[in-house]
Amino acid sequence: MEDRSLEKALEIAATLIRGEAVSSGENIALYEEYSSNSQVYDALRLILKKFDMELYEYNNALFVSAGENNRCFGFTNEELRRALGVKVNKELFLCYLITYCTMTEFYKTSGNYTYTEFVRHEEVIRAVDNVLANVIDRSAGLVLDEVEENSFKTLALLWDELPVTSTDDIQGQRAARNSKTGYVKLTFNFLVSQGLFIENQSKYYPTDRFKAMAENYYSNNRGRLYEILTGDNEEEEENAAD
Repeated sequence: MEDRSLEKALEIAATLIRGEAVSSGENIALYEEYSSNSQVYDALRLILKKFDMELYEYNNALFVSAGENNRCFGFTNEELRRALGVKVNKELFLCYLITYCTMTEFYKTSGNYTYTEFVRHEEVIRAVDNVLANVIDRSAGLVLDEVEENSFKTLALLWDELPVTSTDDIQGQRAARNSKTGYVKLTFNFLVSQGLFIENQSKYYPTDRFKAMAENYYSNNRGRLYEILTGDNEEEEENAAD
């Protein structure tokens, strides 16, 4: 590998980690190096992999996020609770679920964009209601181990005890832990702060960064939560086919 290619790859990595754009519209020369020079392309992916960073490409732009075990660039549970404004892990996990349900308003799978332009609080509240009702309903045919079942029951109990809006916030404008709307707004505020949403008059629009990460989730990072909430277990299907 040429020294110049390695240097360009390091420059792109540093630019992305600083939170700057690398795309066909910003830092164009760096994006062209990535898209037209295979040595730069390979070196960048190797560098980010060694730093436990995920690289996403969407709409002629590059994005990075911390890997699952990245303690340097990622969040710990404590840091996430602080950033979201929640106190305990069950509240944090509820925000995870809200985020997942929000994503499914736009994507069902990586190749199945719903063409939804934006979401509102009430749409995500309905989605969370439906997901939790299906997960704890044994007739739905989902197979959960004891820990998973208890975890979802805890989330369902926390969610069901909440009013849609609190009595002192009838308009549902406050991000707080005392209503369903408040929890959704806490989550949306975090997504805005991370450059994943743009808010306009209580409508939340996904950014290209959000779309890049959502598509990558369905393509490469689907985990147990996806299996539980969709009833999709590829391994079991493959074994059955054998």
